[in-house]
Amino acid sequence: MSDEQQSPNEDVKHDEKKKIFSKKCKNCGKKEQEALEYRAGWQRAHADYQNLVREMDTKKHEWLDWSKQQILEDFIPVYDNFKKAFAMDINNGDDGDAKWGNWKKGIGFIMKQFEDVLKGHGVEEIKTVGEQFNPELHEVVAEEESEQTEGIILKEVDAGYLMRGKTIKVAKVVVAKGK
Repeated sequence: MSDEQQSPNEDVKHDEKKKIFSKKCKNCGKKEQEALEYRAGWQRAHADYQNLVREMDTKKHEWLDWSKQQILEDFIPVYDNFKKAFAMDINNGDDGDAKWGNWKKGIGFIMKQFEDVLKGHGVEEIKTVGEQFNPELHEVVAEEESEQTEGIILKEVDAGYLMRGKTIKVAKVVVAKGK
């Protein structure tokens, strides 16, 4: 049927639909505006988050560089002292034994300085000889028969270190083997 030949029932239905649609459309503008505002808010929040992620990444790298610099500032004087010690000519002259003794004493001071720097950064050496083997702290490189109880550490092959209680290098050890 064409629009001109509609029955009265169809006209009523059409008018009702128009009324319902026009009521709904009054709210459509508000809802559409709300949706656009929510979307714009979400986009701003997303952009802010992306900026925060980039900023945090930059800050993390800056903090790591600063951290490394602080540690290096502590170790550089030790390195300078080692360079001075190795630059000494202890073989030149008549008092070679005295120079050698002084050189050895100087190396001892440098070693103490190095230990102090490590301790200042929370690093401590793992106790080994006479201790019970602990797989979190020690690595067995050999076993020897001994009068000691099985699993007691007899020798330290390579030192291990903790940093604030966390193992950063396990100690390599020789342990007592059961008979």
